[in-house]
Amino acid sequence: LNPDGAGDARGPIGIAQIAAELGLTKQALLHHFGTKERLYGLVLEQIAGELAGLKASSEPGADAARQLQDWLVAMISDTPPRVGRARLLMREILDNQVRAERAGSWYLKPFLGELVAMLRGVPGWSGASDAQLRATVVQLLGAVNYHAVSGPTFRGIFGTEAAQAMNDIFASQLRHMVHAVLAAGPEA
Repeated sequence: LNPDGAGDARGPIGIAQIAAELGLTKQALLHHFGTKERLYGLVLEQIAGELAGLKASSEPGADAARQLQDWLVAMISDTPPRVGRARLLMREILDNQVRAERAGSWYLKPFLGELVAMLRGVPGWSGASDAQLRATVVQLLGAVNYHAVSGPTFRGIFGTEAAQAMNDIFASQLRHMVHAVLAAGPEA
């Protein structure tokens, strides 16, 4: 689902396909949501809400660095719903030139704002510029999202057992990477 008509490996997804999947007519779907852009926006808003809920998965009283690590680790999963969410998130943030040129709404702005605020709370990062904070957030989200969407490919290349072994150690590696980035501090 993407308002510019991009879909998945099967090709572009249209309103008629979405309506059929939901058991609705195209007219009923458009009556309820108005446009494909609005439907896409609601999906992104739902994803942002789910991601905000992951923030609560950190240990009570954890410092900002640990909260950020826990939040990013909670985002990785090889379950089909989370892979779909990761693909949409990646597309919206990292690879969406067509929509970015004409976007009326930025549905993930609050989620990104929370990540930036959390990073600003990490010792050594409070004086970082907004650009430094945002660049770091994009770097960390890139690692999370590339991992999340690579599962099917790695299962195909290396086999299920090897892909699962990679998945099992990724959370630990992600924690180490986040720790190293945070410890290095913002670059001038």
